[in-house]
Amino acid sequence: MAESTGGTGATERVADVLLLFTDGPPTLGVSRVSRELDLSKAVVHRILQSLTSRNLIAYDPASREYRLGPAAAALGSRALRDSDLRTAALPFLADLRDRLHETVTISAKVHGGRVYLDQVVGTHEITMSVELGRRFPLHAGSSGKCMLAHSARDEVDRLLADELTALTPATPTDPDALRAELVRIRERGYAASAGERQGDAGSVAVPVFGPGGLVGAVSVCGPRFRVTEEFVAATAPELIEAADRITARLGGTAPARAVPTPTGRTP
Repeated sequence: MAESTGGTGATERVADVLLLFTDGPPTLGVSRVSRELDLSKAVVHRILQSLTSRNLIAYDPASREYRLGPAAAALGSRALRDSDLRTAALPFLADLRDRLHETVTISAKVHGGRVYLDQVVGTHEITMSVELGRRFPLHAGSSGKCMLAHSARDEVDRLLADELTALTPATPTDPDALRAELVRIRERGYAASAGERQGDAGSVAVPVFGPGGLVGAVSVCGPRFRVTEEFVAATAPELIEAADRITARLGGTAPARAVPTPTGRTP
């Protein structure tokens, strides 16, 4: 089993156990955690007991499984409230929603994927909404793909060397085809998706940068029957302009792109 004995290794194991609860089912047992992280059950049990004592994890005696506790919820709420990316993006999300009438989201890149930080839901009777705080893979959906396109080469190589899980029949799972798409995304400045993460949804997304580089992505999403190729082509320049303004607020630098952006709009 891959169990380091050093202090850093112990800290990483605790973090990995806690992060496992951000994906998949709402409750997990010792055996499932042990299997997912390749840790002994004894180690997992000790970690879960420690997290439970701090209310980061809660134990359900009926199911003998664990779920995120109230302290984890408090940490998540504080992280969202204090997120510089979310704060910088919110005025632009509202402006885009008012003009495009579709749901607009802001995502942050995290270890092993990305999470939605916030959304402004569209005005149509039939609209899309996203799950905040849940980690999603980078290879599925426009937000993830535009982040992946601007990630370090060694990170892209590691991801493409592993099996790419199909979330829907449309999820990209061919490494060579995805690598070629990432090149196109970098060139044009945006990514598009048709049913890759959620079967009935379409989206277009643009990356956002901070002083240290890539931090997240802003996207517009809606039902696939409305997010057509024509919608993507018309929306991409406006989304690029918004992403560049968010980047400027964060003190980052946007990359050069082939797609022209409109001017003169300030939310």
